[in-house]
Amino acid sequence: MTKSELRKVYLEKRQQTSNDVLLQLASTIYEQVYNLDLSQVKTAHIFLTLKKFKEIDTLPIIHYLREKNIKVAVSKSDFITNSLQHYYLEEQTKTELSRYGIPEPLNALEAKETDLDLVFVPLLISDKHNFRVGYGKGFYDRFLAKCRKNVATVGLNLFKPIDEIKDINEFDVPLDKVIYPNG
Repeated sequence: MTKSELRKVYLEKRQQTSNDVLLQLASTIYEQVYNLDLSQVKTAHIFLTLKKFKEIDTLPIIHYLREKNIKVAVSKSDFITNSLQHYYLEEQTKTELSRYGIPEPLNALEAKETDLDLVFVPLLISDKHNFRVGYGKGFYDRFLAKCRKNVATVGLNLFKPIDEIKDINEFDVPLDKVIYPNG
């Protein structure tokens, strides 16, 4: 299937998945995240959960990273340029929903893409080659292109990867790792 077909199918699958099942799926993902070797990671970027799309709750991962003394960065979305600006998410950082329903930091210091050692990437579905289907605006493709070449990228996938995404192009960057339930 193409990205647009997959986007439609997996957005619907998420909406049809009960909150109890989502919690079970998330718990197996958390265990895998907690087993990652983070010894070289000083700063990690993670997305804040879009509840309207039933994304995995990233707060347990954020708490875990902080326990490991890893700085956490999150983004604000600019829908004019379809780009992300990054900010450190400290304990005292407040967040609010943007007009698009995206949680974003309010009182935070800016973070540079080149400071990031690890990026957790949201996705709707991935394939066995670690290519991903996101929401279709290219925010993360542009963001990852600005990061250091050795930044580690980990996708958090609520569903088992499919065999292949049919319309991969030169702008699509495969992730280093994709974590999914029972994966």
